[in-house]
Amino acid sequence: MFVAAHPDDIEFVVAGTAAKWARAGTRVRYVIVTSGDAGTHRPDLTRAELARIRETEQLAAARIVGVDAEDIIFLRYHDCEVEPTLALRRDLVREIRRFRPDVVVCFDPTELFIGDGYINHPDHRAVGQATLDAVAPTAAMPLVFPDLLAEGLAPHRVQEVFVATGSHANTWIDITETIELKIEALRQHASQFPDGWDPADMLRARAAESGKVAGVPYAEGFRRIVLVRE
Repeated sequence: MFVAAHPDDIEFVVAGTAAKWARAGTRVRYVIVTSGDAGTHRPDLTRAELARIRETEQLAAARIVGVDAEDIIFLRYHDCEVEPTLALRRDLVREIRRFRPDVVVCFDPTELFIGDGYINHPDHRAVGQATLDAVAPTAAMPLVFPDLLAEGLAPHRVQEVFVATGSHANTWIDITETIELKIEALRQHASQFPDGWDPADMLRARAAESGKVAGVPYAEGFRRIVLVRE
């Protein structure tokens, strides 16, 4: 299960891994907390119109990497207004118990400054924190959120967490065979590139930098946390 704040977050960062796992026969689910309904500088669009556009783009992007539409969940929180609340934690626990993933992939909530030209979006940090709080320990605790038990959703222990975008990577996934799928998936988010900019060179450069560490042409890096050992 990949948990992200906005449509396009997964494609920018971890879609190469999603594609690789899907190709290997793994069932992959995306949980997108917002529909990106504020992600534009165009004053002529309403939030509802933009949400429809961005959800459609996300479905197209996921299809390219092998994720079925039935496995794309939009929680429809408002873009730029997400906080790591108990309500969000409950919604994420619900999805974890419903899908029962072995691995949850999320984004590092502790990274505020990424490089010298980007302040990490508050939604990214909020969703990362809420996801980690949902995984450990809440999703596995039967006495927390009893309303979910009433929905028939039994506790579930996630075995591993892969945390992306942090500065303490300890695991690298070779995405050499799926880098082009990642690029094509990100291209589906055309509303985010109104000037026609193509993300291919940027994605290849980032993946090549991680690849140098891993000893492969292209890679994605994660902090891997093993919660359940066989």
